[in-house]
Amino acid sequence: MSRPITILTFLIVGMSSPALAKDAADPGWGGTIELNGSNTTGNNNTTNVGIRLKLKNRGADWRHNLATSADYGKARGRTNKERFRVDYKIGRDIGERSYLFANANYFSDDFGAFKNGAFLGSGYGYQVLETEPIMWKLEAGIGYRSQKARLKQKAPDDPINRKDSFTSARLFSDFEYDFSEAVALANDTEIFYSDVDTYLINETSVTSDLFGALAMRASFRVETHTDVPVGREKTDTVSRLGIVYTME
Repeated sequence: MSRPITILTFLIVGMSSPALAKDAADPGWGGTIELNGSNTTGNNNTTNVGIRLKLKNRGADWRHNLATSADYGKARGRTNKERFRVDYKIGRDIGERSYLFANANYFSDDFGAFKNGAFLGSGYGYQVLETEPIMWKLEAGIGYRSQKARLKQKAPDDPINRKDSFTSARLFSDFEYDFSEAVALANDTEIFYSDVDTYLINETSVTSDLFGALAMRASFRVETHTDVPVGREKTDTVSRLGIVYTME
């Protein structure tokens, strides 16, 4: 635990406010807000409504990314289900295409095999391609991960949850391709690797402009764990269709 936390602390201290104040090219925050309907399969088969927010700030040397999502649904027409996730990343450029970063995320999930989980880490990123119509960046790092498994009760005295904490490597791929000025494809793949449980997230989306700052987005997300509690599914999927508003 101590090593990833020490690395993260060092990066955050190095990315302190005096340096941020010198980032005169800071354009401010921008991003998207999405309202959607979705369908999940795996540990729960539900129809849901949700909201997602993605914000970013890219200055001369510094980069910030914040993403949150929330879904609300019902299983079999009566059981309320909620899913919430928040991710934050701060990075400092060390070259024309490379950067160091620290990142943290947390999720709470009534849909999956794990009730909640968190990751705190740091690493190195590289912009592989940045010429239109293609953008592709890769990240690799290490951090500290914890998650609480949702257990099946065989007897009234059995525990409902089990919490595990462990070191985990992280790999991330962010790919975007603009088919035209109006249609774009995006694919994000994130892998948290460890000998306790490897967690893979892959999401593909297609966004098509409607008018002004509004667009329509269809996406498909797969979340897979290699080790889950007995009686739980390893893979959950989310299919979404929504309206996206872009904030400049």
